[in-house]
Amino acid sequence: MTPAVKQLEKAGVDFALAEYEHDPRSPAYGEEAARTLGLSPDEVFKTLLARLDDGRLAVAIVPVSRKLDLKALARVAGARKAQMAEAEEAQRATGYVVGGISPLGQKRRLATFLDASAEALAAIHVSGGRRGLEIRLAPSDLLRLTGARLATLVRD
Repeated sequence: MTPAVKQLEKAGVDFALAEYEHDPRSPAYGEEAARTLGLSPDEVFKTLLARLDDGRLAVAIVPVSRKLDLKALARVAGARKAQMAEAEEAQRATGYVVGGISPLGQKRRLATFLDASAEALAAIHVSGGRRGLEIRLAPSDLLRLTGARLATLVRD
């Protein structure tokens, strides 16, 4: 199993796994997961990495139905600017491949922020650490296990 699933098992939290056959031609991993699993795109969250202007990496967890607001992420992370991290850099920092980056079980703990929309949901879905694997868990458990902070991270 993936490091994300191992972290959840070790922590003893309530979670469920959902697997689907990933289409390698699909460039929108989160949207594909929502569509294939019959889930609302508002409850499936993508894990994005951004480089802050001070050189740090930050993790943003946002609904696949919305776009990350890099200015909002920079602000809550205490930086002036943020830009999306390169794919190779994100993979090196997390230990996961793009399209399968989980906020859980990463190689090293990074500053992590969960979009405030998750607070209104009983459960959300995040990547399980590989393409085609989603984890369903309570937002409170995700916050606790990642050390994430809630913040408004999406554009209207």
